[in-house]
Amino acid sequence: MKGNEKLIESLNSLLADELTAINQYMVHSEMAANWGYQKLHHHFEKRAVDEMKHAEKLIARILFLEGLPVVSNLRKIHIGSDVPKQITNDHAAEKDAIVAYNNAIKLAGDVGDFATREILEEILKDEDRHLDDIEALQDQISQMSVQIFLSTQL
Repeated sequence: MKGNEKLIESLNSLLADELTAINQYMVHSEMAANWGYQKLHHHFEKRAVDEMKHAEKLIARILFLEGLPVVSNLRKIHIGSDVPKQITNDHAAEKDAIVAYNNAIKLAGDVGDFATREILEEILKDEDRHLDDIEALQDQISQMSVQIFLSTQL
């Protein structure tokens, strides 16, 4: 099925966001593991896997729409030098993703591609959950101090 070119372009932009997020989360995950924060390592790693699944869905949809998935584009990756900076960077990335998915959902509806819109809405739910999880981590750091928080992540 030949898809709308502007929508395919939007899907490729979302794909670039997801591929960037995968890299950022994997680096943060491995940094946490290196520092001995196994719970945080698994938390970041799980989020990276979620983003991989999003990328897979986007690639499949682009191909279905007879587009060409562009997997060589990445955004600037923001690696935090410590856990609070990592979480702040991840928060910004997720907020940007939510805006981008909402814009793409609107576009999909405007061009009458409701199947793509439904796929994007499902991914958006995951991104909302990611943001909520990150904000919970930020709240924990704020309430118990970074030192106590990190002691819970061993």
